[in-house]
Amino acid sequence: MKAVKSFWLFAAMMLFACHAGAANSDRNVSRLFILGGELSNSAATSVEDIDEVMPRMAALGLNTVLVPAYWDLIEPVEGQYDWTLVDRVIDKARDNRLQVIFLWFGVWKNSMSCYAPLWFKQDVKRFPRAMTRSGKPLEIASAFSEQVFQADCKVFTRLVGHLAQKDPQKETVIMLQIENEIGMLEDARDHSPLAEDIHRKSKYPDTLEGDEAFMAEHYARYVERLAQVARRIYNVPLYVNAAMNSRGRKPGEYPSAGPLAHLAPIWKKYAPSIDMLAPDIYDTGFKGWACQYALPDNPLFIPESRCCENSGVRALYVMGEHRAVGFSPFAIDQAPAAETRPVTQAYGLLRQLKPYLRAAEKYPSWGLLFSEDDKERVIADGDVVLTCRHNFTLPWDPRATDGTPWPEGGGIIIRLSRHEYLVAGSGIVVEWKTKTEKQQEQQRQLGEDGFVEKGNRQQSLPAAGQPIFKGKRLGIGFVDQVSIADDGTFRYIRRDNGDQDHQGRHARIGVGEYKILHVKLYEY
Repeated sequence: MKAVKSFWLFAAMMLFACHAGAANSDRNVSRLFILGGELSNSAATSVEDIDEVMPRMAALGLNTVLVPAYWDLIEPVEGQYDWTLVDRVIDKARDNRLQVIFLWFGVWKNSMSCYAPLWFKQDVKRFPRAMTRSGKPLEIASAFSEQVFQADCKVFTRLVGHLAQKDPQKETVIMLQIENEIGMLEDARDHSPLAEDIHRKSKYPDTLEGDEAFMAEHYARYVERLAQVARRIYNVPLYVNAAMNSRGRKPGEYPSAGPLAHLAPIWKKYAPSIDMLAPDIYDTGFKGWACQYALPDNPLFIPESRCCENSGVRALYVMGEHRAVGFSPFAIDQAPAAETRPVTQAYGLLRQLKPYLRAAEKYPSWGLLFSEDDKERVIADGDVVLTCRHNFTLPWDPRATDGTPWPEGGGIIIRLSRHEYLVAGSGIVVEWKTKTEKQQEQQRQLGEDGFVEKGNRQQSLPAAGQPIFKGKRLGIGFVDQVSIADDGTFRYIRRDNGDQDHQGRHARIGVGEYKILHVKLYEY
């Protein structure tokens, strides 16, 4: 009886899913708090791979693993499905108290159709390819082919239906990525006969920008149809990820027409069932890329970022500055300890800060991220001004001037109440002043002992006729290193005073250290 019931359930899903309209959604992206890591592309292609990698990911301090679901391994023979790897990922995630985000490596992965099964690849008559303007066929299935879509939709429907049966409460599988880094390469759009017929009837001009916009509309329409399938069968948050259009490249030289920031209005219009357009950030300018995607109608999620020694502070920055849904270094399973250790340390801090980060209206927060070329940020918080800098800006740290490359410093500042803050991160130094004090401050070069450096004595003496200081100042009452329990209460570790807070001048966390500081100020 159970088998019969399952058959009719799936038959109903198949009948409606690939042609259905969008359903009402009860998903809640804001509840997500993803301390993630994405596995390398081939890390879950066997049971042995999965058994080995999942405990390691848990040991790194992740709460979520991003894992590909491979079309070629799920449907190696047309119409025959193998759920061994999908089930193993879910089972091992549960064993290790991890959540899973499945990445649908379906018809497109990094533009190409490399994860389509061989029976699909070989049948170019049924499943036509995209073409360049010169007629060159590409290893990219055409988004304009209904047969391409139906083959993709059929297996995707099976996948989400299987997830609905395997994890009906959505306790393990918390989100789905549809396709991976969609985009055209070698040309800004598809010039296959099917595409040309549709383009001739469209409003788009025959320019690079017009070609990309045309292609973005039809990629988004394709994705929306798959998203509607997921909505009706397994209603978890959905996102699409984008390879960045960096380094001055033109459409066709990067994966064009994907969910890029400059195409967000098109993607939002034609794929409204997608919860997030998400950037994969590998290039320089991390803060700038993140800011482009942190929009009122687009919660920030970074599913891929280069796994490196700076990954930890970048995670802290996006969670503090943008209240991001989550952060995930790519290929974390292959990274050396020097690159994974900062992730583990940063995620340890974020777990503790979660009660405060989730209460954004009560506890305002700011993110910090500094490099050798971007050393300082001044934050105005009502009548308090915070001057935040990279720790290497302190004059006595020899690494600042001996040619040592500056690792990024970064973290989170959370205001608990007036004159009370949490500072968490690595490689940062923070000073507090009243607004009037900041306006009247003089720049002085101080030594480690807090005295004026030799040759700078005049800077410490008021010049004749100089205005008398007016207003009040802020002092540091204490700087305590703390840990934070799940309910938000503090556990005292030690007090930073004297040399550790420069005799009450600032709070700081050294490069390579990851700490939470509880700072109480006073006014005089």
